[in-house]
Amino acid sequence: MVDLLDKHRGIAERHQRMMELGVNAVNLVNDRILSPTRGVIQGRETILAGTNNYMGITFDPDCIAAGQKAMAEFGTGTTGSRIANGSYAMHKELEAELATFLKRKHCIVFTTGYQANLGMLSGLAGPNDTIYLDADSHSSIYDGCTLSGAKLVRFRHNDATDLDKRLARSEGAGGKLVVVEGIYSMLGDRAPLADFVEVKKKHGFQLLADEAHSFGVLGPNGRGLADEAGLEDDIDFVGGTFSKSVGAIGGFGAGNHPLFETLRYAMRPYMFTASSSPASIATSLAAVRKLAAEPERRARLAANSARLYHGFKGLGLELGSGAVSPVVAVKCPDEPTTIMMWNELLKSGVYVNIALPPGTPNKLCLLRCSVSAAHTEAEIDQIIATFGRVVAGKA
Repeated sequence: MVDLLDKHRGIAERHQRMMELGVNAVNLVNDRILSPTRGVIQGRETILAGTNNYMGITFDPDCIAAGQKAMAEFGTGTTGSRIANGSYAMHKELEAELATFLKRKHCIVFTTGYQANLGMLSGLAGPNDTIYLDADSHSSIYDGCTLSGAKLVRFRHNDATDLDKRLARSEGAGGKLVVVEGIYSMLGDRAPLADFVEVKKKHGFQLLADEAHSFGVLGPNGRGLADEAGLEDDIDFVGGTFSKSVGAIGGFGAGNHPLFETLRYAMRPYMFTASSSPASIATSLAAVRKLAAEPERRARLAANSARLYHGFKGLGLELGSGAVSPVVAVKCPDEPTTIMMWNELLKSGVYVNIALPPGTPNKLCLLRCSVSAAHTEAEIDQIIATFGRVVAGKA
């Protein structure tokens, strides 16, 4: 008999080696969460600098109250999909609120951000179509492409010229969808959106921007990279998640296409998954309203991001992006060194993400920080000082 789990022995062995080096990042447990920026890990109060809690909204009293009220009125879950019994008035209210916020005619809410990419990509493209995606795209985008059955063509990361060449060689009469991200989650760099729009004008494809890490963060209105670049009218479809700036769980897809609503009956991940719980929808709705009404959160996030970015640059650390971003990734020389430094940072009271191959671009070893609007200047400075001692080797 062939053991179905035999193919994972390599993963198990690698995990064991990491455990022997003292890291158990996969099963790290937060004993308590004290605030958006503080938690108790391994019995020690720790600064949280790897949570994607960009707006620091997870402990907002209004959001918590909205979730509690929804749970009391509607129960703990919907027990059904959106096309069965799982569409509540608040689901439609959130979709309308998001559509208005995004300046789009249509919006569909999903149970998770991962599911949003699975649904949008598999609904938009089919076996006769081609999806062109940035090589550094998130796993959920790759999985959505697989589910669609479309032909997949990768282009070099953030390289509009390479995309242009690949489109010029394209064959077939099917549709063409290009997928980029606002902020790439590992390195924190932005897509050069204006360059891609120029290629779009030349070749006539449809463009989807995944604003998961840029929704609520970038642009004068917080709508993401397209908002920041002034190119929203050139983006056909927008996707995103609630698990970052919104501080909840869920995802969305939005667009202006007159047939957009038909996607509800073409996306299997949407059709056959229980809808978001009342508490998740209510907290997301309250948070989206705060993103629109409180631009000062974005201002604080921008200031904190610049403080951490320039602090790390001042230490001489090699960073993943050439521009300030709420994702600040520090490049490390090799896996054992990265693991050792991650451990020491945690022991020193600073939690960041450890990112290792094969889950990173170009086999990089990274210590990845994500900044929050809720971080104080003192906390940012403590993170910098700890990296100075542990990573830069400066007393």
